[in-house]
Amino acid sequence: MRYSLDFNWLWDGMGALAYGAGTTLALTVSTSVLGIVLSILGAAARRGPYPWLRKAVGLYVEIMRNTPFLVQLFFIFFGLPSLGIRLDPITAAVFAMTLNMAAYTIEVVGAGLDAIPRGQKEAAQALGLRPRLVFFKIILPQAIAIIFPALTSQIIIMMLESAVVSQISVRELAQEADLLQSRTFRSFETYLVATLIYLSMSAALRRLLFAGKRRFLGAGLA
Repeated sequence: MRYSLDFNWLWDGMGALAYGAGTTLALTVSTSVLGIVLSILGAAARRGPYPWLRKAVGLYVEIMRNTPFLVQLFFIFFGLPSLGIRLDPITAAVFAMTLNMAAYTIEVVGAGLDAIPRGQKEAAQALGLRPRLVFFKIILPQAIAIIFPALTSQIIIMMLESAVVSQISVRELAQEADLLQSRTFRSFETYLVATLIYLSMSAALRRLLFAGKRRFLGAGLA
C-alpha cells in the first residue's frame, strides 16, 4: 500500500503547534523550578534530626514513585473537587508534575549530598559557620554539580511526561497535535512533526541547562 506524504496543512497548523510547544516549555520550567526547590528541602529533611519528618518524606517518595502519574493527575484534578478544592487545568498540571518530579529528584539530590565528604561540613562548622550557611553555600553547590547530569535527565523526562496533562485538556504540544490531526486526517505527518519538535526541545533544553551549569556553578565546580 502506497502512502503519499502531505505537509500542505503545516503552514496553517504551525501556529497551534507553536502554542502547544510554548505551553509545554512553560510547564517544564515552572515544574522544574518548584520541583527542584521541593526536592532540596525534602532531601535535607530526610537527613535532618527529626525522625517524624524523615518518615513523612520517605512515605511521600514511596507513594509518588509507586503510583502512575496519570492517577496522581486525575486525583488532583477530579478527586480534590470532592473535598471542595478546585484547580484549573494548568494549575492542576503544574501541581501534579511538581509533586511527581520532586519524588524522584529528592533521591537524586540526596545522592549528591551523600557524596560530599563529611569533613567539609565539619571544617566549616569548626570555623564558626552556621549549619544553614554551610548547607546552602558549601554543601549544596557541590552536590548540584555532581548530580547535574541526572537532574538534567529528570527535567527532560518531566517535559516528555507533560504530554499526559492533555488528558485534562491542557493545550500543550500533544493536545494540539491531537486536535490538528483530527481536523486534517494526516496522523502520520502530524505526529512526525510533533516528534521532531519534542526532539528539538529536548536537545535545546539540555544544551541550555549545561550552559547554565558552566555559567552559574563555575569552572571550579564543573
